Amino acid sequence: MAKLENKLNSNKIKIGILGGTFDPAHKGHLEISKQAKKIFELRNIVWAITKKNPFKEESKSNLRIRTQFAKKLIGKNDYIKVKFYEEKIKSNRTIDLIKHINKDKKFEIYFIIGADNLINFHKWHKWKTIIKICNILVFDRTGYKAKSLKSVTFSDSNKKLTFVNFKKVNISSSQLRKF
Repeated sequence: MAKLENKLNSNKIKIGILGGTFDPAHKGHLEISKQAKKIFELRNIVWAITKKNPFKEESKSNLRIRTQFAKKLIGKNDYIKVKFYEEKIKSNRTIDLIKHINKDKKFEIYFIIGADNLINFHKWHKWKTIIKICNILVFDRTGYKAKSLKSVTFSDSNKKLTFVNFKKVNISSSQLRKF
């Protein structure tokens, strides 16, 4: 059965999804996208920009400006597509985004998150379904790995998460907003 499942998945296009407010987008987002593409042989990566992260305060920056800045930051890395889906799918929930992107079932989806997001991932809407239908790539963030390894999500994930070792970029959007 496993051989059949692998054969079926081999016909699918491997893509990554990195979601967030990108307030602002930064070289850390770019680096984890590059690493995910290289290590997991992804064809494309979607930076799915959201108006508001449900677990954070409303973004002070305009969505259009954040989107333009993200597009500028990716430069010639044309395998990265910056998209805003919320108006089209009438939702800001990750599960709805994944189902929309993969409505034709032609993709093998790699959902990319930071270790800081894994800590509260069990609070996301239909988080267990997300884990079932996606490969979850967890990129460590300084000071978060130990907590994320003790998280409800990690304990309950049947080890369907992959922690990606990479040279960390010690930067975050919240740090940049302080300037």
